[in-house]
Amino acid sequence: MLRVDKVRLGFDGFTLTADLTVAKGARLAVLGPSGGGKTTLLSIIAGFLRPDAGRVVIDGQDVTDRPVQDRPLSILFQEGNLFPHLAAFDNVALGVKPSLKLTENDRADVARALDQVGLGALGDRKPGDLSGGQRSRVALARMLLRRKPLALLDEPFAALDPGLRREMLALVGDLCTAEGLTLVMVSHDLRDAERLCTDLCLLEDGAIRLNGPLPALLADPPAPLTPWL
Repeated sequence: MLRVDKVRLGFDGFTLTADLTVAKGARLAVLGPSGGGKTTLLSIIAGFLRPDAGRVVIDGQDVTDRPVQDRPLSILFQEGNLFPHLAAFDNVALGVKPSLKLTENDRADVARALDQVGLGALGDRKPGDLSGGQRSRVALARMLLRRKPLALLDEPFAALDPGLRREMLALVGDLCTAEGLTLVMVSHDLRDAERLCTDLCLLEDGAIRLNGPLPALLADPPAPLTPWL
């Protein structure tokens, strides 16, 4: 599904090198310390950064030179990127029609996405009238509405309390299963990775130190993983 093929990118004295494959339907956690290259890797996959060398292949298509909007993926950031002056319904609708000129089918799709994340009755509320967990659900509904096969998550629930974070991770897992999504999630918390992901990539100092199935790595933790346990 996703192939990061011998990618290298250098800037400001930092160099990221990465070579990995994510199978269709897998959920990869990219774990590592701040400044290790996690967000840089996600930005290369998304198209915000172009590598100096190597390729990004998604669903069999080389997308290395494609702009963000032309890649078959959706992104969920930590901030959620909601517009405070728009109701939850319209914030979700931006995922399918940035002009907000919606057909009846579009409106039905938005309503369905809000129902999927448990906010069917709150579509008329603005972000300021919603809790942190509800705002995260709005952003998640917008991502789902785009119907892209690859989902990228950049620590979207880091600001939530532990209980809400567990709830949102469980919801993401259920939605990935229901929609058949492939997932790449940046995280600094191994426990979050355990709750949601099937595979783990440990990224430190711009290089991949570990990459493999998460259950096997946890059953017999190699030395680079022990500080995270």
